[in-house]
Amino acid sequence: MDWDNTRIFLAIYRCGTLRGAAAQLLIDQATVGRRLASLEQSLRARLFLRTPAGYVPTPAGELAFQAAERMEAAALQLQRQTQGIDEQLSGTVRVACTDTTVKYALMQAVKSVHAEHPDIRIVLTASTQLSNLTRRDADLAVRPIRPDNPDLITRHIGRRKVGIYASRDYLAARGEPVRGTALAGHDAVIYQRGVLRRPQTTLCGEPLSNARIVLEANTGLVLLEALQAGLGLGEAVTVLADADPLLVRLWPERSEFYDMWLVMHGDLNRTARVRAVADAIVAVFGELLD
Repeated sequence: MDWDNTRIFLAIYRCGTLRGAAAQLLIDQATVGRRLASLEQSLRARLFLRTPAGYVPTPAGELAFQAAERMEAAALQLQRQTQGIDEQLSGTVRVACTDTTVKYALMQAVKSVHAEHPDIRIVLTASTQLSNLTRRDADLAVRPIRPDNPDLITRHIGRRKVGIYASRDYLAARGEPVRGTALAGHDAVIYQRGVLRRPQTTLCGEPLSNARIVLEANTGLVLLEALQAGLGLGEAVTVLADADPLLVRLWPERSEFYDMWLVMHGDLNRTARVRAVADAIVAVFGELLD
């Protein structure tokens, strides 16, 4: 199997469409279709069924996927290991984190890196989805979840505090909630289930069972916007919400904490540009201790 065709096959398998694969690989859709046809011809097998819902792998396609993943793992390992001895403070570093992390920490880290090492280019992806560092979706990730992959290096870089907030306009119109009533008579904005990997049933320990859920959001900044708009009560990171003049913190004695982790693949630990970005992130978090 040719590696160029194989990576296109993998993109189609994971995205389910030619358009999605083309967008992922930054090539045109026609090229994706031609490469797939070439691969199928060389293997003398149909790898996908073309259905209205997308490209569905055939039994031959499932077998090809297993072999393709092994090829991908070997190619990426070679890339990581050769980059791991790179001493140059230049080139691209891919960083993944949530949008709230971008706002309170990562942009300052990017600014610091640019000031000291202007030839380092950072590709920053803000998402709640966990990036696959072994597939080089990112070189570094800042996450509230510690991965258990033994190939990854993790470093605890801080804790973030979360409190309950509402806008001044909301509180003027609806009043403050009463402790122990499960937020009866109030509206609330919460995270989507997929973000927390569990249903959100409380706000800093106060049950949500009597609240009316107005909005479910997939990112922290969207929740912050909802709070500012007066849609209801909700949780927010204190380092952002305390500085917002539109918001009021309720029950300051009630807080929740979560740990933040810097994650990278072990093969990239010796890469100078990756280390420079990692050090800048650690330094910024060190200044933001809760």
